[in-house]
Amino acid sequence: MQIIKCENITLSYNKEKIVKDLSFDVIDGEYICIIGENGTGKSTLVKAILGLVNPESGKIKYSGVKQNEIGYISQTSAIADNFPASVYEIVLSGCLNRKVFMPFYSKKDKEKADYYINHLELDEIKKKTFSSLSGGQKQRVLLARALCATKKVLLLDEPTASLDPVATKEFYEIIYDLNRQHNITIITVSHDIDNSLKYADRIINLSKDSFKIYRPDELITKGDKNNV
Repeated sequence: MQIIKCENITLSYNKEKIVKDLSFDVIDGEYICIIGENGTGKSTLVKAILGLVNPESGKIKYSGVKQNEIGYISQTSAIADNFPASVYEIVLSGCLNRKVFMPFYSKKDKEKADYYINHLELDEIKKKTFSSLSGGQKQRVLLARALCATKKVLLLDEPTASLDPVATKEFYEIIYDLNRQHNITIITVSHDIDNSLKYADRIINLSKDSFKIYRPDELITKGDKNNV
């Protein structure tokens, strides 16, 4: 089932058009990776899908998911290192994303937070403050929070940019498991071509004034990996 559809969208940054006439759809349960050089509109596309910026032209349509039901991890955490919240409190705060009139946590919210804390192996650190964690632990906490905000879609903008190789490998394995075993749709922005080819179902390569959409096997078969 198609859950997000971008129809001929054009996006601008600082009044300059950087994404032009882009069309693609996202299928429920799919893993999509968006790649491209700096300045080609990857993060702007993410913000458009989240409804934080409006396309100059074209439309983004949703089916079976709402904008406020998309779990999101940005390039840089909005949580200050000196913010005195525990891991549990930060994960639980993801449930606020879907609340409009009731700013309180229900029993179901708390059960969902407990589930993802357990699933991402955060039980032993759930009482610790965010500032005391390693980079890999922080990213797993933010992932658990994003999962509390969604039913089916995770949107990740350079989620491993600040991680070491070991933590990066672990993070990719976690989101791949969420995709394949839990049917969470993954849309991620990355410069990591190798892991994009390894895990993604499709790759959207943005470049100045154009775009290409590949399946990983097409790039590997053509030996075109170094040209994306």
